[in-house]
Amino acid sequence: MSALLARFADLLGVTQQELLDAVQEHTAPQQDSKRVALTVEEAARRLGVGRTTMYALVASGEVQSVQIGRLRRVPVQALDSYLAACTQASASTVALAA
Repeated sequence: MSALLARFADLLGVTQQELLDAVQEHTAPQQDSKRVALTVEEAARRLGVGRTTMYALVASGEVQSVQIGRLRRVPVQALDSYLAACTQASASTVALAA
């Protein structure tokens, strides 16, 4: 296995550690897909927005969140609902402009 890893790294022109890091980075989001609630930071990464923007969305109530003890979590379903609402609003704006 190590020889195969070394060969792939050599073919790609990267070190073995860089290749392992890249593989781990691209497989990590698949593990998160089974979670039903995310931290605010994870939700921000999933939406592709900054942490401050995500906290503002949560504080304004645009994105629903729950408090579990002292922790604030954003249900994955809340992100889906927010995106659906944004998509619907965007579609109606385009229809008005046409």
